[in-house]
Order: sequence, then structure tokens, then C-alpha cells
Amino acid sequence: MPKPQRIRDPLHDLIEFNVERSQIERVLWDVLQTRPLQRLRRIKQLGFSDFVYPGATHSRLLHSVGVFHTARRLLTVIDKYVLARDARADQALAAALLHDVGHGPFSHAFEKFGERFSLKMAHHETVSDALIRDSEITPLLREMGSGFANDVADMVSGNGVRTIYSAIVSSQFDADRLDYMRRDRLMTGSQHAGIDFEWLIQNLEVDAVEHRVGETRLPPVQTFVLGRKAIFAAEAYVLGLFQLYPTVYLHKTTRGAEKIFVELLARTFTLVRNGLLEKTGLPAKHALVKFLQSPEDIECALALDDTVIWGALSLMVDAEDACVSTLAWRLRDRKLYKCLDVRAKIAHDRSDSDAVSGAADKVCENIKSKITQYLDEWSEKEPNAPPRILIDEAERSPYKNMYPEDPTAPLNQINIRTEGGRLEDLSKRSEVVAKLGTYKAFRVYYAEGDEDTKKKLIDIMEAEIKKWPA
Repeated sequence: MPKPQRIRDPLHDLIEFNVERSQIERVLWDVLQTRPLQRLRRIKQLGFSDFVYPGATHSRLLHSVGVFHTARRLLTVIDKYVLARDARADQALAAALLHDVGHGPFSHAFEKFGERFSLKMAHHETVSDALIRDSEITPLLREMGSGFANDVADMVSGNGVRTIYSAIVSSQFDADRLDYMRRDRLMTGSQHAGIDFEWLIQNLEVDAVEHRVGETRLPPVQTFVLGRKAIFAAEAYVLGLFQLYPTVYLHKTTRGAEKIFVELLARTFTLVRNGLLEKTGLPAKHALVKFLQSPEDIECALALDDTVIWGALSLMVDAEDACVSTLAWRLRDRKLYKCLDVRAKIAHDRSDSDAVSGAADKVCENIKSKITQYLDEWSEKEPNAPPRILIDEAERSPYKNMYPEDPTAPLNQINIRTEGGRLEDLSKRSEVVAKLGTYKAFRVYYAEGDEDTKKKLIDIMEAEIKKWPA
């Protein structure tokens, strides 16, 4: 009889796969040994965040195992309310482990590069779907049934009928978020954004939530709900995510490194596509070159990870092309562009509330237009030079109230039980959550020492802020 397999995790301590008692856990342990999963050891969960937080070097593999473990905890809650375990419970466990299997090097930054050139295999959801349906993972999953792999792929992609089991994988209270919020806080060393995970789990229930779309009443949906004692823990959960946006996920230094990375790949791709591989500093057989030459080939995508990029940088530093050489040097040696935070300047010149208002959005739009025009004019004169300016825009909402338009809303919302026993959306029960706005960032980056560009950016910013709408 095989012994349980254990993984020591800094967040969850021991994560056990009960390979002798559970068929799905034995299958998933075997899946964990496959090349696509093992590749995630070489992809960091937080990309370039270790430029800011040197401890944030944890891998997507460890996060994936943590999501599997957290999904299993959520399933124990469901088991208290159902007579027999649904087959979709096993699908949820597999989807939890495999939800990130398609991520490329530096994850979301790689996807931004892919979006610019419409490269499907740079999109992690596309790659994940392909790997689950047709790779060495697939026959292992089919031990659970002939259609199991396709069902798991559908659950990861969000296709098919939405149920409480798919909510474990993707919702505003899912295993993914419950793991990465805690893990990223731990590994960065951040002392804010803490959540009371055990209290949330202890107060988690399953109930049928009634809802309607317009005037149409829909059948009740069985979903997770939180007991009334968990309202403050639920508030902290949403507030914690809001705090992680500016401090970790959208940190100006991290985003600055991502912008350089995207521009480096874009320039390299352009050279390769135009038959100028020799100017990139890379050999013809390099994994990155093979992907850029065959971006629709999943095997080429699977050959990429963070280590491939880091290994390429020293070669690219010696590239004939000045743009490739400079950007590779900046990334390798952390010689990043300097940041001018437009919304921070608006907050300084106006007020904090002005910085997130609709008027600020218009001012930022005008500033971006002027900067883009200036950059385009400069690029025409220096088409082969490294970018003079990098622009960063982002916005994230920590909690989305989807009622009443979306028929799957009960599976995505956080529902709280009231003192009277009713169920209400968290945003209606909590003033803290109701007043949390969307975090917005708008920054521009310039090369240190380029005083002409810095002055031009500041002049544009100040001129547009002075035109503030009456």
C-alpha cells in the first residue's frame, strides 16, 4: 500500500495527497510529476515583484498546490450540506491544481506582449485549455472517466454550467484568491492585507440563494454563504485585496520592470519576424527564438519559463541592436526607468479624492494623448532607439457587485447572513465594502538622466492639471 505523499509548504505547512485512499488525489499526484506542472517550478508567482520584495520568489507550482489544498478545504464545507459527493467535486480539485498550468514566463507581463501581436500561445488560458485537453496530463485525468479531462478544462475556462463547484475555482471567494492573498503577503513580508482565513472557513455555509434578472425570477442557486459572525472577516478579506493592488501587484517598480520586459520581447519579435535574428544576440536554436518564430506551436510555448529569459539576457546585452541591448541590460542589472506618478501628482496638486474622480480620468486621458503624440514624433526620428517613455495604466476593483444583470451572480458574490437570517450581498451589509472604489494607476516612465524628457512630461502634466474641469 503506497504511503501518503506530502509537500512542505511555508503557508499551509504539510499538504498531503492521500494516494492510497483517494483515486483523484493519486491521479493528481501523478499529474504533478508531468512536464507542464514541473515547468511551473521555474515561473515565479509574482513575476518581477522580487525587484521590490526579494523574498517574493515563490513559484506558480507551489501556489497551484496551495490552491488544490484550499479547494479541498472548501469541499469539506460542501460535504456537510450534501448527502453524497458530486462527481464535480473531483473536477474542482483537478481544476484547482491545473488552473495556472498555461502561464508563460513572468506571467501577465508575457500576456501583455502576446496581446500586442495577437499571439494565442502567450495567453495562459488558451495554453491551459490545450494542455488539459491534449498533453501528457490528459491520459492521467482520463483515469477518472473518458470525459473528465474535458470537464476539467471547461471548469478552468469558465465554460459549461456554473455550479458551487465551479465557484471553488473561479469566483470572488475562490480557492485561488484565498491562497494567493495569504501566500503573497507571507512571501513579500507585507504586514498589511491579512485575512482571518480559519474564521472565514469556520463560518462558511452552503445555502440556496434566490435571485432574479430583471423581472424574471430564477430558480434558487446553491452557493457558499458566510454566517453573520464573519462580516468583519469578510470586510478584511476585500479590504486586504484592495491594499495588495498598490503595494504589491501594481507596485510602480514592478510595473516598470514589466514594461521594459514587454518592450524587449516586442523589439526582439520584430527583428526575428523581419529576418534580423543576428541583431538580437540570440542563437537560432534558443527557446525564445523558436517561440518567436513559431508562436502558434504549443511545444515552443511549453519550452519557455523565467529561467529561459534570465539566461537570454546576458546574450541580448551584447546584441547589435541598441534597443535590445539597452533593455536587456536594464532588466538584467535592475537599471529601471524613473517613474512619474500622474495620479499622485493630481492628488498633490488637487486632493486625494480628486485623484480618483471622473475629472481625473479625463485629465489622465488628455495627458496620455499629449505624451503619446510626443512619443510618436520622437519615435519617427529614432525608430531603432530604446523607448524614451513608457506608459502604465491599470485599474482593479476589489469587489464587484454584479446584481441583477448576471444570472450567475449568486455564485460570484459574497453573501452574508443577516441577524434576521436573510442573505444579502456583502456590499449591502458593509459600509466599508460599499465605499471601496476602484484602484486606478496612471504612471509614465523615463530614462534616468534624460532631463529633456522629464521636463517635457512634467510640463504636459502641469498644463493639463491646470485645465481642471470647473
